[in-house]
Amino acid sequence: MPYIHFTEEQKLRASEVDLVEFLRHQGEKLIRSGPEYRLGRDHSVTVRGNGWYDHAAKEGGGPISFVQQFYNLSYPEAVTCLLGGERGVVYASAPKQEEEPKAEFALPPANRDMRRMYAYLLKHRLLNRDVINTFVRAGLLYESCEKSKDMTREYHNAVFVGKDENGVACHAHKRSLNNLGKTFRINVESSDPKCSFHYTGTSDRLYVFEAPIDLMSFLSRYPRGWQEHSFVALCGISEHAMLWMLEQNPGIRSVCLCLDHDEAGIEASGRLAEILHEHGYDDVGILQPEYKDWNEDLKARRGLPAQEAEEHPQLIIAPEVCGRISVCMEECVIPDRVGRELADALRGYEMNTRRNYPEGAVTCIELASALALYAYGRELRQLGEPRSREELVEELRSRIHPHQNRSSLKNRINELVEHAQNVLERASTPGIRSESEKRDLAESWLELALSCAKVSVKYEADVLKQQQKQEQAALQQEMG
Repeated sequence: MPYIHFTEEQKLRASEVDLVEFLRHQGEKLIRSGPEYRLGRDHSVTVRGNGWYDHAAKEGGGPISFVQQFYNLSYPEAVTCLLGGERGVVYASAPKQEEEPKAEFALPPANRDMRRMYAYLLKHRLLNRDVINTFVRAGLLYESCEKSKDMTREYHNAVFVGKDENGVACHAHKRSLNNLGKTFRINVESSDPKCSFHYTGTSDRLYVFEAPIDLMSFLSRYPRGWQEHSFVALCGISEHAMLWMLEQNPGIRSVCLCLDHDEAGIEASGRLAEILHEHGYDDVGILQPEYKDWNEDLKARRGLPAQEAEEHPQLIIAPEVCGRISVCMEECVIPDRVGRELADALRGYEMNTRRNYPEGAVTCIELASALALYAYGRELRQLGEPRSREELVEELRSRIHPHQNRSSLKNRINELVEHAQNVLERASTPGIRSESEKRDLAESWLELALSCAKVSVKYEADVLKQQQKQEQAALQQEMG
């Protein structure tokens, strides 16, 4: 788009746009989470007022950076979008956030009985009665009864309690007891995130879940001897409660991540596994439900309709992209011109991206990946470890992890060019290399090939997601 000059006043207004209101105007699904909202298409992202934070990538900012990153827009495009474009429509500014004194944590008042809660968990969630009773007797589960502000209505919720190392309740997750209409789920204000709903056993194994009902559904599906092991529900996808469980139970050596079988769950599993490895845990497994989550598995087992699992678009598309890179290696790589061809391919990627021609950018970046992967194979041959083209491509595919691949084509240009220049300079440095230097160079070529391949995978996955969204919208229109 042409150059646009924004006044300081326009920039200020764009930076003060209420993201919650803006996203609703865009048709985005938002999920209430305490004082914040989670983005429906990416549960690791929360918004509040004019701020956002990506808990997976550990980064955040204001409205302009949000629109740039999540809508793949340039700075002027993002500001124009936030200001309503040429129509002159300006979204409301977020109210000034005043520091409020943090309320003391308090459990919601308990109801006289747990009739509604048992009916909901047994009939609608199909949980095992013995599992429910275990948590009730431990003081970790009860039914609440809360009054509306005008005292005319009562609200009943299942309350899942988290206790600290001294047995003192310091976390509570509320879940509505209705099976129709809008679901209500929220952590009680001032809950300590590290002490969420959990059970401590005696074995060296910890099972990690997103929500308390997921945890209890798993125990209902596999009840035999479950009390030997430890279990924790993150009440989200943050790592705090998992790490606290490990800190409190140093005998735990094995961790099994049992998150939802959907895009957010798959990304969170990869990120949490990475965190565990960084903390010195080598025995880390990922166990996915057959359907979308463990409660859906219970439904399917009873012969009831169950929500299907959702594979991550990047994992669906990665084999196809790597297949094209394999063809490029076979048909396009000229051995004695790898460096020159790589530089040309990256220039083509940059030019096509800036001209908003993503298909051309993808073609160039896949060629760049093929060239770097060929160079990696050449270094391995010199080390006496030859690998076939099929083996090289499979190694590339196996290293593509969605939680590490989130930014758009536009945001990677400078980083990729700098990465390639660094590798090419090291490869062209004269002199005899030691074995460790050869291995280091080989790994650098593989990392460059991976960085290039991930650009294409992310773009193609986003296209696939958009197609799926359009198909769902068309199906809903036909049905209703």
